[in-house]
Amino acid sequence: MIKTAVAMAAVLNFKNMNIDYIGKIHTDFPDKFGLPRQSGVVKSVKGVITFYPPYNQPEAFKGLEGFDYIWILFHFDRAVRPGFNATVKPPRLGGNVSMGVFATRSPFRPNNIGLTCGKIEKIIIGENGPEIHVSGVDMADNTPVIDIKPYLPYADSYPDAGGGFTDNVSIDIKDVIIPDEYLEMIPENKVTCLKEVLMQDPRPGYKREDDQIYGMFFLNMNVRFKYEENIIKVIDVTRT
Repeated sequence: MIKTAVAMAAVLNFKNMNIDYIGKIHTDFPDKFGLPRQSGVVKSVKGVITFYPPYNQPEAFKGLEGFDYIWILFHFDRAVRPGFNATVKPPRLGGNVSMGVFATRSPFRPNNIGLTCGKIEKIIIGENGPEIHVSGVDMADNTPVIDIKPYLPYADSYPDAGGGFTDNVSIDIKDVIIPDEYLEMIPENKVTCLKEVLMQDPRPGYKREDDQIYGMFFLNMNVRFKYEENIIKVIDVTRT
């Protein structure tokens, strides 16, 4: 049980209002590097949302079981910078092209608020209140959750909408190779998730040298990889 004092301390202090953390999400990614850059692109990424008192009352979730997806509002607590920057450099544009911050989903925003759409896998009512198991998320482990709202297909879906500069962005990774010696270290039910995440090419957009070695934390492991001719090759896996 989370003590009330702890829950009360978890507050975003804005100039005109206070926003409580209602809970947090647990995922397989201890760090933000390597996370999918958008929700839904890697459907195998799973998460479990738990809630602080008093937001863990089962009554607050009545009717949610009838929805397939939820919007998750969260705090980019690991992407805080002083001041305001009007432009950012999206990774998918190579990290060298500037766009207005409000034309992107960069975590470096005036109020550091994120928005994710997650698929509800199941809702469990436990001793400490409800847990929402979701998939397709793009959030690091222990990310603070500000609010959740049901996804409404009739109001939230616009299949013919234009995607701006993202319409012309593509990923050129053709395959992910994980040698057998490292596959044995990864839980069988997590292999697909790791491969699909690497297929999204987590390398920084501004630094993509073929001989560069990158590392990302996944579960309790540091996965090191490099890029060679449109293929991501895992070259080392160590437990942390």
